[in-house]
Amino acid sequence: MTSLLKRRPNANNPVHLVTPQNAGWSYVGFALYRLAAGDHIEAGTGTREACLVIVSGAARLLGSGKDFGVQGGRANPFDGLPDSLYVPAKSRYRIEAETDCEIAICTAPAHGSLPLRLIPAAEVGQETRGAGTNTRYVRNILPDTSPHAESLLVVEVITPGGHWSSYPPHKHDADNLPAESRLEETYYHRLRPGSGYAMQRVYTDDRSLDETITVEDGDVVLVPRGYHPVGAAHGYDLYYLNVMAGPHRLWRFRNDPAHEWMLKKG
Repeated sequence: MTSLLKRRPNANNPVHLVTPQNAGWSYVGFALYRLAAGDHIEAGTGTREACLVIVSGAARLLGSGKDFGVQGGRANPFDGLPDSLYVPAKSRYRIEAETDCEIAICTAPAHGSLPLRLIPAAEVGQETRGAGTNTRYVRNILPDTSPHAESLLVVEVITPGGHWSSYPPHKHDADNLPAESRLEETYYHRLRPGSGYAMQRVYTDDRSLDETITVEDGDVVLVPRGYHPVGAAHGYDLYYLNVMAGPHRLWRFRNDPAHEWMLKKG
């Protein structure tokens, strides 16, 4: 099995744990917890900032002694927009499950210069990208246009069954601003119905990296470099949560020249 694919293990929490150390990179961290009602997790951020995303269910969110009350309530990640909590470096947080819930913890290096902040669903920007079977729906939790993070970029994307996403293939692995930024990235995938699958390819221009991965419900894919398009199988809607970070908090990408022609049609 490819080292870029992290299957959902049949194990205790965390369900997934991606760190710079075990991923072999420098910036992005991602953890996923599945909590039963009444369970809780508590931790400190240390030298990293965190964005706590309620993927499904409801939970009480607390940070640095401040209680934000019960947030969330989505039955699943396809069901509306997320509530999230931004927690700066050098802080503590606590998550108390009000119902069975799924919590993503997205992290990246930071100095602790920004305040703790709830990101309610009502403030999550939505946009439609692409056309035809390249249409997908983006939910901007912490885009690069938001001033509320030092390093983190966090978005959700819904790709209808039979559609493509992160397409035409693009990459962001060169520190070459303003044309392109270097960003590591994780994809946390969910499918509706859960028996479905999607395909993700990760490849570089010289094909020194070229892997095509079959993604199932609950899997994580690491994108250390290269282009990384995703296709959802017919009949199965795809959700993914993206976490990105790098030396600059900017999303600047380069399309694969072999496929950029389709953007110029018409």
